[in-house]
Amino acid sequence: MSEKTNWKLQPGVNLSPEVVDEVAKIACALKSLSAYTTFAVEREDCPEELRQTVDDGLEAMARIFQW
Repeated sequence: MSEKTNWKLQPGVNLSPEVVDEVAKIACALKSLSAYTTFAVEREDCPEELRQTVDDGLEAMARIFQW
């Protein structure tokens, strides 16, 4: 796990440092996808399935990390 991070694990979540770093990369990607989806929704180009997939991913990450 990196010494300096912008996130921390939820209480009770125990992952090895290597896994935490990789999961954090996925979390960052999901946050980026969320921003893109928000932009697409505003333009009404976002299918509901994409929006739901992004929301589900963000909810899963929230169970692991404290944002």
